[in-house]
Amino acid sequence: MDTLQQLNDILIKRKRDDPSTSYVASLYQGGVNKIAQKIGEEATEVVLAAKDAAVDAELKPALIGEVADLWFHSLVLLSHLDLSANDVLQELQQRAGISGHTEKANRPAG
Repeated sequence: MDTLQQLNDILIKRKRDDPSTSYVASLYQGGVNKIAQKIGEEATEVVLAAKDAAVDAELKPALIGEVADLWFHSLVLLSHLDLSANDVLQELQQRAGISGHTEKANRPAG
């Protein structure tokens, strides 16, 4: 079983856990707003870590850790909304071989 599937399975199980003892359950309890706020914080940390890693290669592991945090919290959000990494991977597969400019132009207005 791959890492994304393992995480997805764990996140589904955490939905039933006590928020006082499970970090993920506490995020679920906070709803989309709490999870989205955490994603925003993690995205900012990724940006800052990337800027640091660009000038000091020894800081690249910190960037990897921050990206892992961002991905994890994004997976929590997907799970909260009954989606999974597989849904994102399918979307990426559909976009494979399509220019980013073309894909963006073909998105529905919104």
